[in-house]
Amino acid sequence: MLIFAGKVGVPKQLFVNTDPLSIPAAVMRAGLSLPLVAKPLVAKSHELSLAYDAASLTKLEPPLVLQEFVNHGGVLFKVYIVGDAIRVVRRFSLPNVDEGDLSNNAGVFRFPRVSCAAATAEDADLDPHVAELPPRPLLEILARELRRRLGLRLFNIDMIREHGTRDRFYVIDMNYFPGYGKMPGYEHVFTDFLLSLDQQKEYKRRPGYTSGEG
Repeated sequence: MLIFAGKVGVPKQLFVNTDPLSIPAAVMRAGLSLPLVAKPLVAKSHELSLAYDAASLTKLEPPLVLQEFVNHGGVLFKVYIVGDAIRVVRRFSLPNVDEGDLSNNAGVFRFPRVSCAAATAEDADLDPHVAELPPRPLLEILARELRRRLGLRLFNIDMIREHGTRDRFYVIDMNYFPGYGKMPGYEHVFTDFLLSLDQQKEYKRRPGYTSGEG
């Protein structure tokens, strides 16, 4: 998706629900590049994995989604959407992976989902090019499009900025009705959201109201 404030994409990914021994061949056919983030689709699992080499792919446990890892300076942006309100929180993420890491590391590195991690990057002394929040116009357009296409009003997305760029972003995860306890000012945001819903219902009950449908 190309927006005047930046470009938003999704890393190349692959759904896997097959014999683990066949995963390397499936990855090759799909044209995915290592390293890959493995996201289990079992609800009880809060652990992700980073697979550095083809052999390590056979140690994964389907069903899962494999997603190309994009270097992003170790910072992730959690974007909370509540109706028309948007709030963004910086969180620590995985560090960049270079050619040396790929050569010197093998196997599977396991780590907790960012949403389950306690570490916040809000008060950290970060490189301004890494810590700069996504442009507000970009977030507003992205949130509006997702609301329209998905029919959701309560959700959040995890975004990263490709390292070395200023306006290239990726959405790497989405959660329907996530926990909002760590969103700044969530009490007021939710109060305003619920009041707006009540006002909409009251407006629709007025005589002469028409939805414009049909």
